[in-house]
Amino acid sequence: MSLIYSMSVSVDGFVADRDGGFGWTVPSEEQFRFHLAQVSELGGVLCGRRLYETMLAWETDPSLRKTELEAAFADAWGATQKVVFSRTLDAVQGNARLAEASVADEVAAALSATDKNVEIGGAGLAAQAIELGLVDELRLFRNPVIVGGGTPLLPPVTEHVRLDLVETRTFGSRVIYERYRSARESSGRPPR
Repeated sequence: MSLIYSMSVSVDGFVADRDGGFGWTVPSEEQFRFHLAQVSELGGVLCGRRLYETMLAWETDPSLRKTELEAAFADAWGATQKVVFSRTLDAVQGNARLAEASVADEVAAALSATDKNVEIGGAGLAAQAIELGLVDELRLFRNPVIVGGGTPLLPPVTEHVRLDLVETRTFGSRVIYERYRSARESSGRPPR
């Protein structure tokens, strides 16, 4: 079981541009199938409010079920338990609950509740987990675009975070998938 941070990112390291847009991250069908396979393997997702609100449509909007592939993704996403971190929401919909504990405690609870990987999403939330040393893998979908500013994928760190590149793949759309594992995971040290 690993805690995975997976996001689409620009070449210059942003998950959203200066206006908060991320339309440049729309996946090709090939990449969408890859996302479906990854979501289907998750035991849970911890997400920030903006990511939760963006992805909620997959559980509530029937127009996103037009194709067999879209319906399969909606089913997989809807079946995945989500924990939402928010300072402004009083309630959540779908297969989700509001976080009741710290990031570290919610990560530990999510990992102990499943024998599958758990994903953490939303740059701000993932930044907290990275700063606490909780993220085991980074899975990046590097899009061939420079946006010049916006929401950074990664937080500033005070110490080096060693990573091992364990997988790459280039999609037909020229998006490059990069999978990194924390070097602490592959150094022979026991995982958390």
